[in-house]
Amino acid sequence: MTPRNVVVTGLGALTTAGPGVDALWRAAAGGVSGVKQIVLDYEMGNNLRIAAQVQDFALERFFPHLKTSFFDRVTLMALIAAEEAVKDAGLSDALPLGPRTSVIVGTGIASLGTIEEATRNMTLTQKRPDPLTVPRAMISASASNVGLIYGCTGTTFVVSSACASSAQALGIAFQMVRAGMTDRAIVVGAEAIVTPGGMKAWEMLRVLSPQLCRPFSRGRNGLLLGEGSAALVIEAEEVAQARGARARARILGYGTTSDAKDMLKPDVGGAAEAMALALADAGLSADAVGYVNAHGTATILNDSTESEALGRIFGDRLAAVPVSSTKPIHGHTLGAAGAIEAVVTIRALEEGFVPPTINFLEADPACPIDCVANVGRDHDFGVALTNSFAFGGINASLAIGRAA
Repeated sequence: MTPRNVVVTGLGALTTAGPGVDALWRAAAGGVSGVKQIVLDYEMGNNLRIAAQVQDFALERFFPHLKTSFFDRVTLMALIAAEEAVKDAGLSDALPLGPRTSVIVGTGIASLGTIEEATRNMTLTQKRPDPLTVPRAMISASASNVGLIYGCTGTTFVVSSACASSAQALGIAFQMVRAGMTDRAIVVGAEAIVTPGGMKAWEMLRVLSPQLCRPFSRGRNGLLLGEGSAALVIEAEEVAQARGARARARILGYGTTSDAKDMLKPDVGGAAEAMALALADAGLSADAVGYVNAHGTATILNDSTESEALGRIFGDRLAAVPVSSTKPIHGHTLGAAGAIEAVVTIRALEEGFVPPTINFLEADPACPIDCVANVGRDHDFGVALTNSFAFGGINASLAIGRAA
């Protein structure tokens, strides 16, 4: 079968900026951080109390007929983002979506809140676990529930590869649609990490900043966690055209690698090869790329490693390519990062505007890139890369193009 072109027809998001893609884009473009003092239901000796937490959202506003007790927070977030994406794609009146629509969700930790609650009930408060603990806690619960609501009887599964999860989910979905394995996929990235145990575990890892996330800047001292969800509806171009759907962007290429060297330390070669593979898959040279949405976590080693990898790709042109990290805006959302940042990248392509890397102090010689410090800028470009590099040495890069 001749490979098919793949377009994005729907976008959805729920982040610390609020519900909706527009809220996410306004925050990213305007450099408005959603990092705040977190609210926890109970304590586990938490010392670090700031994160990009999603607060005050209710499933009833979006799905009044569903019982929230059936879902972990990560599934609630996935459903809300998927609902916006399906509406944006013009598919709300086409339900059920049937056997040629797949659901692929990327999440790193999934139903952490339910697991923590059940463990706490059994060990500390001597309560019986809730009878719905298993269906809420299953890592596949979010994908299954999205499929159930929209009548998707095609391939449904979850990708879990730490911070690369939803980037890989989108890449795999792209490959499936391009190859004719499915006509359409609802791709979701979701993570609900801001729990007492989740925050404490990351605190003990010694990679969280006690103050601000400063990607690529001198003086950076760690990442800040975030949570939320983003969804993309992708389709074969001829399928979208047949129903008169609007294409918002094109997925052009996907590259993924595994370092196989260290669980925590990033590798320049693996990151560079993922980007090179994405470009090769798209049939493009590095000269075609006008913007990179970087992984950019603001840890000392990650940012210098990614900068060096970008140098291997762009060579003498590196300083002329805008490279920004939006993680200071929406937090490092772990398994949801790839999807959230893909949505930001698509909006950047649509608007011809590169979002800033906020909280930047001064240049670090180890990061010789144009990181669009503090203020975004107008920029006419047709192709972007978006990167996700995960613990465990798993790297993913996506090449995304303007719709027309």
